Amino acid sequence: MNRPFQPFRLVVEALGVDRGGRRVIEGIEFEVAGGEAVLVTGPNGVGKSTLLRTLAGLGRPASGSIRLVADGVTEPEEIGPHVHYLGHRDAVKPALTVGENLAFWRDYLGADGGAPVDTALDAVGLLDIATLPAAYLSAGQRRRLAIARLIAVRRPLWLLDEPTAALDAASEASLVGLMTGHVERGGAIVAATHLAIGLAGARPLRLVAGEIA
Repeated sequence: MNRPFQPFRLVVEALGVDRGGRRVIEGIEFEVAGGEAVLVTGPNGVGKSTLLRTLAGLGRPASGSIRLVADGVTEPEEIGPHVHYLGHRDAVKPALTVGENLAFWRDYLGADGGAPVDTALDAVGLLDIATLPAAYLSAGQRRRLAIARLIAVRRPLWLLDEPTAALDAASEASLVGLMTGHVERGGAIVAATHLAIGLAGARPLRLVAGEIA
């Protein structure tokens, strides 16, 4: 999983997004290339989560375009296969064990180039409870299990919505280390946050009333 990513760019042009019948994002334009990180900030309700969901392909733009430009990408508007999306919900099934949850996502999303389940769990401090049913996890442990997917499945673009939510200081520092390593390998990150994230070199993108300030 440590090999570099090939060069790529995420290109967002004149993006408009509707939510609940009203326009919440209008005319947003930016690019992020491999080896870069963008931190999206702004007040609650301004459209940070909506932007990330739309970038991930979970919502349809009302106008404009989102493209992934790279050698070998023949359908640049099909972003999904190249993305990790970490949202507010951690996508953890309570009836499965910690290890089984991660193994499911690794099989479903594709394991090529990613770390083995045990390695990914160890990286987030959950290896010692790999056989514990996920129903018994705390909010912070559930978040760390979701973060383990970033390690177990190799994807060049990480879209992270409030990634430090429910994490203690040590787990937050570990996540920042993972983010730093991803960028150093030529990956890219777009993270929405209302809390400071100590990611060196990250570029700010502030949303105000659905536009870039």
